[in-house]
Amino acid sequence: MIVDYGEFGAHLPDVDLIIFDPRTSKVVAVLSSKVTLRERVAQTGYWKIKLASDQATKHIKVYFVTPDEDGTLTIKSPTKKGRAIVEIDTDGGYVLSETNIEESEKVKMFDKFIDDLKKLLK
Repeated sequence: MIVDYGEFGAHLPDVDLIIFDPRTSKVVAVLSSKVTLRERVAQTGYWKIKLASDQATKHIKVYFVTPDEDGTLTIKSPTKKGRAIVEIDTDGGYVLSETNIEESEKVKMFDKFIDDLKKLLK
């Protein structure tokens, strides 16, 4: 799994975990994990856009996983910039926290991750 930068070469995306289908060895998703969002969530959105722009990698889902220590993903409205990036520029985000968040189709508590992954692998 590489990102092609043409004359500047091919480079690996900055992700923390690669999930592949064990039956086919095909990469199905990547996870980026950060303690706080700040500019880091924008990096995850960037990699989603880069992967989506190439025929060979456009099928790969990009997820953001965080304990969200700064509370950026906690509420839907008013939406903070980090939440907007997760909602629009990634395939979803999962929060590992004791604080409940306002969930959406894309921003969820981490306990939903395994069920969502099972759906993805079907």
